[in-house]
Amino acid sequence: MDRGVGIFLCLLLVTMDISAGILGIEAEIAQNKVKHLRLWIFECKDPSHKAFMLGLAAAVLLALAHVIVNLVGGFNCLCSQPEADKASPNRQLSMASLILTWIVLAVGLSMLVIGTSSNNKSSGSCGFTHHHFLSTGGILCFVHALFSVVYYVSATAS
Repeated sequence: MDRGVGIFLCLLLVTMDISAGILGIEAEIAQNKVKHLRLWIFECKDPSHKAFMLGLAAAVLLALAHVIVNLVGGFNCLCSQPEADKASPNRQLSMASLILTWIVLAVGLSMLVIGTSSNNKSSGSCGFTHHHFLSTGGILCFVHALFSVVYYVSATAS
């Protein structure tokens, strides 16, 4: 692949992940602006449509960035331990960062979906406090950007 295309793809992935992270944090801010009543570990709050839309956009961007990085990074597989031991350091780094991107995606997307779904209801809800799901998911989008770039660079170098 051309070097300019590779730089463009890295910038695109980083931009998508950073945008998702910012949207997740903005969704948390919008969620905190709605009326809520807190009593010890229980909380009653009204849903925020703005937080729902921002969280949904963040989740979609994170998932889309992950799909793109997996498509352009190739489908490398180290299926057995002897293969992993014989692989080049670039390939080992590629596989490690691929696994880390999947872990960060699973946790970050889960956090964004939980935070977004709590704002999906048509009326207020009461239950245990669920703080900072959207902002934690947003921060994990930044981590996903880091591991995605490492994966893409190491996968194309090996």
